[in-house]
Amino acid sequence: MIHSMTGYGKTVVAYNGKKINVEIKSLNSKQLDLTTRIAPLYREKEMEIRQLISERVIRGKVEFSLWIEKDATTETTPINTVLMQNYYQQLKDFADSNKMEGIDWIQTLTRMPDVLTKTEVEVLTDEEWAIVRKGVQDAVQNLVDFRAQEGAALQKKFAEKVDNIERLMASIEPFEKSRVEKIRQRIVEGLKQIPEADYDKNRLEQELIYYIEKLDISEEKQRLANHLKYFRETMADQPGQGKKLGFIAQEMGREINTTGSKSNQAEMQNIVVMMKDELEQIKEQVLNAL
Repeated sequence: MIHSMTGYGKTVVAYNGKKINVEIKSLNSKQLDLTTRIAPLYREKEMEIRQLISERVIRGKVEFSLWIEKDATTETTPINTVLMQNYYQQLKDFADSNKMEGIDWIQTLTRMPDVLTKTEVEVLTDEEWAIVRKGVQDAVQNLVDFRAQEGAALQKKFAEKVDNIERLMASIEPFEKSRVEKIRQRIVEGLKQIPEADYDKNRLEQELIYYIEKLDISEEKQRLANHLKYFRETMADQPGQGKKLGFIAQEMGREINTTGSKSNQAEMQNIVVMMKDELEQIKEQVLNAL
């Protein structure tokens, strides 16, 4: 089954008054191209996070974000009242001895060093990381599920296009059979326009056979049928077949182009153009296939 390389996943977990957001999104790329934005508290786990992602996400341009939202109560910077009292006593003594008045003590004291500075250092505990790690795994799973859903839509579209190409190739057959006689008639009529022309009818038949064999598309039709069958089989295989589908589409294009070069009837050429249009739509969308 096909998986798309386009996807999105997000989870939100809570721990100790914090709301921890995990978001991951992906677009198509030739290989895994992973960029991360991780909150400082969890940066020590970046390699583990990358490993969790790479195990599930084979290919694609992936952007991963992990950030924290805190409650207003936990965000408030505590006041160091002991230090503030010491500053006040020293400044008050200095102001009284120098007869200084009209001092805005609150504004002055809150500007003093370390009065409003957080002194505790936040440490990532095993308990918190276990919760965040589960959030990362869930976000990645959401991405994988999204890719599977998008891939199912891609597979349906590919199946329609492959069926259309098969149907169009089959529609060439009536024109292919009738053109032999048309070629013969056109050449004979042309020779009749030249009264003095003298030719060997047996040699003419030999040349006609040679000419018609050069225009024969039986091999192209057979190879295209094989490519269409292989494309269907590959779609039904395990995810991660996007590159192979792209190669098969290229081979399908070779046979369609060769058929077009051998098509000397307007009706056949019109059918070839329609097949090319169907194939181009496959090529555009196969770039999104994992």
